[in-house]
Amino acid sequence: MNIFTHKRINQELCGKPLDVKEGLSRVQLHATENMAVDESGLVHGGFIFGLADYAAMIAVNYPNVVLGAADVRFLKPVKTDEVVVAEAEVGLKQGEKQVVSVTVKNGDVRVFEGRFICFVLDKHVLS
Repeated sequence: MNIFTHKRINQELCGKPLDVKEGLSRVQLHATENMAVDESGLVHGGFIFGLADYAAMIAVNYPNVVLGAADVRFLKPVKTDEVVVAEAEVGLKQGEKQVVSVTVKNGDVRVFEGRFICFVLDKHVLS
């Protein structure tokens, strides 16, 4: 399936799509040294959130989709050189609003979960 949104996103920082279907996506991120916050290799949570957000956006997959709100939980730390995968699924669709559930795993271990409220707009948010 073609991706119709976030076409210029930096996939090194936000993840590479593995699978995109209607209402579903899987996106993989390889955590690199430039994502670390300290010498132990702890990855900044913003990169994991960015991965989850990108997975939510392409699960919705409309050109003018934006994030309105998110309720998230960081469950386990991610370290550099680890590979994590976000799985996103659209649930409720109500007019322009879509609710997307996202889980990020490191292997079989959940490291993040969230509920993203996305809005599909008629025109670009900056226009």
